[in-house]
Amino acid sequence: MTDLHTHAEDIVAQFSDHLDLDVDDVEERLDNLVNEYRVPVDEARRSVVNSYLDEADLDRDALGGGGGNAAVGLAEIDEDEQWIDVTAKVVELWEARSDSVAQVGLLGDETGTTKFVAFETSDLPELADGAVYRLENLVTDEYQGNFSVKLNRTTTITEVDEEIEVGDDAETVEGALVDIQSGSGLIKRCPEDDCTRVLQNGRCSEHGDVEGEFDLRIKGVLDDGDAVHEVIFDREATEALTGMTLDEAKDMAMDALDTTVVAEEMRADTLGRYYRVSGPQFGRYVLVDDFERLSDPIDAEAALIEARSI
Repeated sequence: MTDLHTHAEDIVAQFSDHLDLDVDDVEERLDNLVNEYRVPVDEARRSVVNSYLDEADLDRDALGGGGGNAAVGLAEIDEDEQWIDVTAKVVELWEARSDSVAQVGLLGDETGTTKFVAFETSDLPELADGAVYRLENLVTDEYQGNFSVKLNRTTTITEVDEEIEVGDDAETVEGALVDIQSGSGLIKRCPEDDCTRVLQNGRCSEHGDVEGEFDLRIKGVLDDGDAVHEVIFDREATEALTGMTLDEAKDMAMDALDTTVVAEEMRADTLGRYYRVSGPQFGRYVLVDDFERLSDPIDAEAALIEARSI
């Protein structure tokens, strides 16, 4: 008899007075969490117990020691593969770049914001822009120091009638754009589910040789005269900054038979100019949500005073 089967029997016994559960069905749910989502067995058991508590409309402690997932503010997430429950507002919805993604966007709570992803295979109801939800059984994800949350087939979604004042976790920096780093311009990303890694020579570090999907970005360095700040412009921000669309970049690369001409064109149009950018800080990068072109060189001392006040 496997450990999961033993856990399933225990869960069925716990709910024998409340629900008519089948041991095989419970074991299948545990197996899905443990082997497909790599959830530790104790976390998987707690998740399944919580779902049955909700189904039976019982208090969390009704079975003598239940309890939900970790309570962590969205902007305070600092652990990979952690199962959490949150009450959050849908701050923004973005266009999914892959057919496998049902929804992608930004969730916010009092601590700040973080990216969320829901996949088609999870078969979940869609979240509405601006609505507030109680989301249970989210799992955190980390890539290159950036944390996000994933909605999965075990996630429960309940719209709640309350207002949330989303915390401002944005950083604002300004300076001269002194460098556009390698990996900027026209790039290709891995098309596999739950992977947006940039390909190196047509290869994803996790999924190997893949076809890839084109995207635009700029990894830049702003210098305020006293310190440097690394920033990332995504496709939308890059198009707004340079005036170059993704289709135009692909045509330029095709004409030259060289993708590097795109980054060179961007360097010619933007280097040496002064910008103020704002967005969330992930690792050493500020991810640009908003930016403005400054007409005059910045006052480095004033910029430092503003940065310290954020």
